[in-house]
Amino acid sequence: MHFNIHYYSRLCTLKASIDPSHVAVFLSLCRWFSENGDIGWFRSLFVRKVDARKDAHSNLLSKRETSNLYNIQFHNVKPECLEAYNSLEAEVQNKLHHDEDYPCEVVGSWNTWYGEQDQVVHLWRYRGGYPALTECLQKLNKNKEYLEFRKERAKMLISRRNQLLLEFSFWNEPLPRQGPNIYELRTYHLKPGTMIEWGNHWARAIKYRQENNEAVGGFFSQIGDLYVVHHLWAYENLLSREETRNSAWQKEGWDATVHYTVPLIRTMESRIMIPTSSSPLQ
Repeated sequence: MHFNIHYYSRLCTLKASIDPSHVAVFLSLCRWFSENGDIGWFRSLFVRKVDARKDAHSNLLSKRETSNLYNIQFHNVKPECLEAYNSLEAEVQNKLHHDEDYPCEVVGSWNTWYGEQDQVVHLWRYRGGYPALTECLQKLNKNKEYLEFRKERAKMLISRRNQLLLEFSFWNEPLPRQGPNIYELRTYHLKPGTMIEWGNHWARAIKYRQENNEAVGGFFSQIGDLYVVHHLWAYENLLSREETRNSAWQKEGWDATVHYTVPLIRTMESRIMIPTSSSPLQ
């Protein structure tokens, strides 16, 4: 007999609550399916099935009513240059943000407080998607003042990287807000192929995390590191963060979200960030 010990052990854990005669009948069925080589139906009783994808996850999960594209930038700054970097970056950002010839806008800029030190995070939005991004880059490459800024900024940096992102359809669009706030950027590197499942769970779970206006935005990567999710939260302070996060566990259904999404994650990271003086998100 080739009966799978996994299924038998699961039966044993339920032994006290199941009628012995029912167990005998069930074991007989197990033997029959095992001996006849037809265990697909039997396994389906225990394995939760996920429907196959019918479209790219970018089409299924992103907002159809807008065509916003986001660029998140991570700049690792030389410690002795951080103050000068913030000042120079704020000056150039303000010009681009208010110049109608450039189809881009600053969503937020932050210095990392807890996490990777001497790191600055910028989030840009391109209303109009890839055409807007292309137009903006073409204009910047001809802007002598901006090219000089890049040369000066390069002297202050250790490294930099970025990702192009789309926003989840069920998350808030990140809008300017008054401060003072601290921000948490939680980054999840998912197992390939699990983005749809992640989105399905969070589409229901986001309601548990909106009572204190803490949900700022949710994004997933399109170019750069793939299968990466960023959730951006705002809190009054670290104590408020702790209380807000703990309160979610008092809501029925939040525990299920955590239970089903944790197995989808390869790695995760949390940054606590302080907005720069020029950031629209304060």
